[in-house]
Amino acid sequence: MDTKHTTPSGIEVKPCYFREDVAATPDERPGAFPFTRGVQADMYRGRLWTMRQYAGFSTAEESNRRYHYLLSQGVMGLSVAFDLPTQIGYDSDHPLAEGEVGKVGVAIDSLQDMQRLFDGISLEKVTTSMTINATAHILLALYVALAKQQGADLAKVSGTIQNDILKEYAARGTYIYPPRPSMRIITDVFEWCSRELPKWNTISISGYHIREAGSTAVQELAFTLANGKAYVQAALEKGLDINVFGRRLSFFFNAHNHLFEEVAKFRAARRLWAGIMRDLGATDPRALMMRFHGQTGGSTLTAQQPLNNIARVTLQALSAVLGGTQSLHTNGYDEALSLPTEEAARIALRTQQIIAHESGVPDTVDPLAGSYYVESLTDEMASRASALITQIDAMGGAVAAVEQGFVQDQIARSAYEAQRAVESGQSIIVGVNRYRLDDEPRIPGMHIDDAIRAMQAARLATLRQERDAAKVAACLQSLQEAASGTANLIPTVIEAVENSCTLGEISDILRAVYGEQG
Repeated sequence: MDTKHTTPSGIEVKPCYFREDVAATPDERPGAFPFTRGVQADMYRGRLWTMRQYAGFSTAEESNRRYHYLLSQGVMGLSVAFDLPTQIGYDSDHPLAEGEVGKVGVAIDSLQDMQRLFDGISLEKVTTSMTINATAHILLALYVALAKQQGADLAKVSGTIQNDILKEYAARGTYIYPPRPSMRIITDVFEWCSRELPKWNTISISGYHIREAGSTAVQELAFTLANGKAYVQAALEKGLDINVFGRRLSFFFNAHNHLFEEVAKFRAARRLWAGIMRDLGATDPRALMMRFHGQTGGSTLTAQQPLNNIARVTLQALSAVLGGTQSLHTNGYDEALSLPTEEAARIALRTQQIIAHESGVPDTVDPLAGSYYVESLTDEMASRASALITQIDAMGGAVAAVEQGFVQDQIARSAYEAQRAVESGQSIIVGVNRYRLDDEPRIPGMHIDDAIRAMQAARLATLRQERDAAKVAACLQSLQEAASGTANLIPTVIEAVENSCTLGEISDILRAVYGEQG
């Protein structure tokens, strides 16, 4: 008897698919609304996706060395990981930073750290993605201040800040302020960049961390687009032009092991987002199209038989490319054990390069289009995600859904069910609950020295001693006044970092005005 097969999202998979399984749709073209088949007419025939390896650890100098190595190996763009204190607005010498400085990313306390991080790298010539949310406006200000010091033309500076706080409340936890003042900061970034930094992606609306927290692919898609809709509505309420700021919105999705469900998710995402933006008033095709960065699934990596992760990452990267990603990070095989070693980072990059140059996948646009299975799965993903977005809309939108705990509860339920399936053996994880080894060879990982905090603290002490205290006080006072009023915060934050105010000091001013989310 044939057993029932489903995707990880619970969508039934038939033994075989036929023409009648695909909804009657017009003959869609890539580069045209609703962009199901891709945002460019020629996709990778014209230009490959950006190979952007995520890295950041220890000190700014150590991370800088890794960036130069990756650039020498063919990386096309940088992607910065920040340590936990930087993510939640504490300087490295703060008591709550103890034990965390430099551990999961690089420690950035001041403009001097930013100078060290990008030493020898022209910000006008490289695109940089920064995975930062609650303090995104501060890291953007630091980046802009450094670009100005380098003499860069801000009209040519390009990159991305994640700047997506809603998924932090729902899935990740590195938030500082309550949702509504956080939304104000985000829309201030939209407004300032639309005038001063036109090539900058002002937000990377992230499903990645939603998926890492345990959601299904359908939930990742629905919650991400619902969050995106909330950001657009907040910007519209501020009086911003959707056809201007809408061009600089970007997305960040996870790529997991079920190849076909992931490809269908990416295709459905573009279709749904184009419809959402049209309904909200966008008419410019560049404001209607969804551009996204993909990253292979960190939560799928196993500490057992870690070399197996190379195969997992390859499949996941292939799904992102088949799904039409604009940029891609591939995880190192050892990331379930530690930060990636140089060897693991190189193999991860080579995986992308092999797909690009040896697989033949980039030779034609949307190569799985027309597959009865993939088209049916795309329709089903779009339908299920749309129904979930409608449910969120009925609750008052994504902010209200987060405040009511709906999104958090849905993710937690899915994570629980997925873990039960692994523990029961219903879901097979090679090397974990099947095909195990009795004696596994040990693979060395990276170790981050605890002495980094003392070094950063010493640098902060020197900075505070040598800077102009009166200018610092004036800048922080101006920031407090701007935060208490309605003026755009970003010019004030840039002025503060240029006058050696630290990330923690700026965050503390905003804590005093806005409070902290419990």
